[in-house]
Amino acid sequence: MNVLLKFASCIDWISGKLGTFAAWTVLLSAMISAGNAFVRYGLDITSNGMIEIQWYLFAYTVMVGAPLVLKVNEHVRVDLIYGKLKRNLPVYVDLFGLTVFLLPVIGLLTYLTSQYFWGIYVSGEMSQNAGGLIRWPAVLAMPLGFAMVWLQGVAEIIKRVAYLRGQYAMDTHYEKPLQ
Repeated sequence: MNVLLKFASCIDWISGKLGTFAAWTVLLSAMISAGNAFVRYGLDITSNGMIEIQWYLFAYTVMVGAPLVLKVNEHVRVDLIYGKLKRNLPVYVDLFGLTVFLLPVIGLLTYLTSQYFWGIYVSGEMSQNAGGLIRWPAVLAMPLGFAMVWLQGVAEIIKRVAYLRGQYAMDTHYEKPLQ
């Protein structure tokens, strides 16, 4: 179990680094957006490439930031039931959801988007817009993000099993998000 916990810790570390990268893409995208607005309305110049790079950065914000959301337990869940569970029941619900829903679906999405990415990469597909960018860097965000969510899901299963065996300390307190 120690080897598996070290693996889970490694995945947690990678997810943390990717989350930091995703946070920087938000800032960079906002700066590019502000620069585009200034150049467009102030100097009457526009660039499709600069507009598209914002979308590329947004793809990385969402897809590469998703594993961190799973790691810090801020992902979407059904609060009606989950918030009322006591003792180890939330951990069992998490294990069920991770193994029955998350891993199979994310595994399929990883496979499908990898095939899609490879087709675009090999063909060298470009944007249809004048001055547009090559597409594969944006499409790469999908299989990369899904693969990391899958690995983070495996890490979460490892941590929950270790918790149930008394080999891992985990905060099982769940607080319903304020909305």
